[in-house]
Amino acid sequence: MSESAGGEAPRRVDIAIIGGGLVGASLGCALAPLIRRLGLTVAVIEAALLPAELDAPWQPSFDARASAIAQGSVRHFAELGLWSAMAEQAAPIRCIHVSEQGRLGATRLRAEELGGEALGQVVPNAWLGRVLHRRLGELPLAWHCPARVEAIRPVAGGHLLGLSDGAWLEAGLTVLADGGRSGLKERLGIESRERPYDQVALIAGVEVDRPHGGMAFERFTKAGPIALLPLKGQAMELVWTHAAGRERPRLALEDGDFLAQLQAAFGDRAGRFRRVGRRHAYPLSLVTARETTRPGLAVLGNAAHALHPVAGQGFNLALRGVMDLVAAIEAGATRAEAPGSPAILADFEARRAGDRHGVIRFSDGLVRLFGLDSPALSHARAAGLVGLNLVGPLRRILARRAMGVER
Repeated sequence: MSESAGGEAPRRVDIAIIGGGLVGASLGCALAPLIRRLGLTVAVIEAALLPAELDAPWQPSFDARASAIAQGSVRHFAELGLWSAMAEQAAPIRCIHVSEQGRLGATRLRAEELGGEALGQVVPNAWLGRVLHRRLGELPLAWHCPARVEAIRPVAGGHLLGLSDGAWLEAGLTVLADGGRSGLKERLGIESRERPYDQVALIAGVEVDRPHGGMAFERFTKAGPIALLPLKGQAMELVWTHAAGRERPRLALEDGDFLAQLQAAFGDRAGRFRRVGRRHAYPLSLVTARETTRPGLAVLGNAAHALHPVAGQGFNLALRGVMDLVAAIEAGATRAEAPGSPAILADFEARRAGDRHGVIRFSDGLVRLFGLDSPALSHARAAGLVGLNLVGPLRRILARRAMGVER
């Protein structure tokens, strides 16, 4: 066994999850049956200090970020026994209205066309984290929080990890689920392809003057797409894409002036905007890791692929990666293979490759199609939206993609 720098033997774990956010916590919860049945040892390393009172009364925040959970992801969380708790703060997406500014073309994707009640659900990220971390607290796994990975290197049978809390771990499988912000990928020599969109997403909570009825909106404008996602009550999550630098004046506006500009750009199809919360801005790029597996290593979530939010597929794609990794580990266990074995990781990559490529191509294609300012293309896009609204089968295919059940 390898030894730490101080001479003390590190603790051996089957799986070390680096990152205890939504993706890493989802993986920990998804591993619960294997922890119980196979006795897998799991450690979770999270750099940020998590809230101490997970059972305190919930105080919803108008400024909280939210995630669109596709119906396929809802099913995954239901399989894990988590959805009933998540649903307490969820708002259903019953219809998606897609349009382009200045054009008559529009299409509506309705859940009822597929025989369901919702295309997906919108849940505050803080509530998702609360439910996931509450479940993790019930599992026999090792928490290192707050702690950072300060040293990482391959060793026979896995990776040696040195943590900022003084612990040393030797993990058979190390999972990078840290969002790609820690620099661990780069320290391991894993390069990423990055395609900047030269765009910034301005995100905020807004309130409208009438019930949204579960309607989500995707509005393509010359300045960038505007998305509105339904939340509980008459609140909605706004994702307003700007050319890089154009967001700064809007971040500085008084609330009333900001709402007036939003109303002018979006129109009144959602009603009148009457309140806005704290505004946040995030630069947008398509980032994909050149490697998502190595012996004893898997890369998940934004560390593997950071997508444009236009299609709302980032977290849903990451969750399918979580479930596929667990499925590969479970299948390998029947052959007495350790979680970090080459065969298990090859199985995981085979399960992921097609889905990952398809979603990245789909979301990137949307950005580029609606980002091209060409009169001919504008007419073609408008005709396409009108046609899509008239042709049921095509609309159902797009709806299934939005629901995360078309892979």
